[in-house]
Amino acid sequence: MGRIVAVANQKGGVGKTTTAVNLGASLAAAEKRVLVVDIDPQGNASSGLGYPPGAVDEGVYDALLDGRPVTELTRPTELPQLTLLPAHRDLVGAELELVAEPDREQRLRRALEPVASAYDFIFVDTPPSLGLLTLNALVAADAVLIPMQCEYFALEGLGQLVATIEMVKTRLNQRLEIEGILLCMVDPRLNLTGQVDAEVRGHFDGAVFDTVIPRNVRLSESPSFGQPILLYDVGSRGAQSYLALAKEFLKRRANGGPR
Repeated sequence: MGRIVAVANQKGGVGKTTTAVNLGASLAAAEKRVLVVDIDPQGNASSGLGYPPGAVDEGVYDALLDGRPVTELTRPTELPQLTLLPAHRDLVGAELELVAEPDREQRLRRALEPVASAYDFIFVDTPPSLGLLTLNALVAADAVLIPMQCEYFALEGLGQLVATIEMVKTRLNQRLEIEGILLCMVDPRLNLTGQVDAEVRGHFDGAVFDTVIPRNVRLSESPSFGQPILLYDVGSRGAQSYLALAKEFLKRRANGGPR
């Protein structure tokens, strides 16, 4: 069975989509079969993998609300081992529509179960909120990968997200665990970066990835070209950082998870 990882943080602009796309692409480059599920109505993961708004007229919405098989809805990417289940415009209203549905928090889990064995890893890119779409991702997932910036308010948000993960684990998904915490947009010149880094590692010893993702212009440019960073500029610091993260990710999995 493929491991399902929700990439989640209720704070926007922390590198969540960048991580779902580029960690997925880096693992695909390592010959792992990867599916990226874009459950964020903004559709940024879809754009970053070559499917900008309007490029598709069906996707994860149809799996959640209409019960369409995921195999009918996935799209190929430039990397042979990387597949996308895209978002499209109807996903904007999905949370309101799901409210009245039975077992509304179980829809994504049921959609992914039939295809999980076809992939080594499934990454679910979630909205920057803790609403029903994110809840669906947490209920479907085996683990949560948490990208965060080295900023003071990020620490407050991290505590709230961890509490939500524990609630979901207790009530809806007993297998859910934290895959790891990833420090993104790191600028080592700032004193605050070192302070937040030390505090997060102190509170979550072993859960924080050794690899950090630096601020990198090429990394921020690549989504506008519809490519993961390793196709846009493999020699950039951003690409090398995500390749290093993929290596660390696989090593952790081989060793049974976070230290």
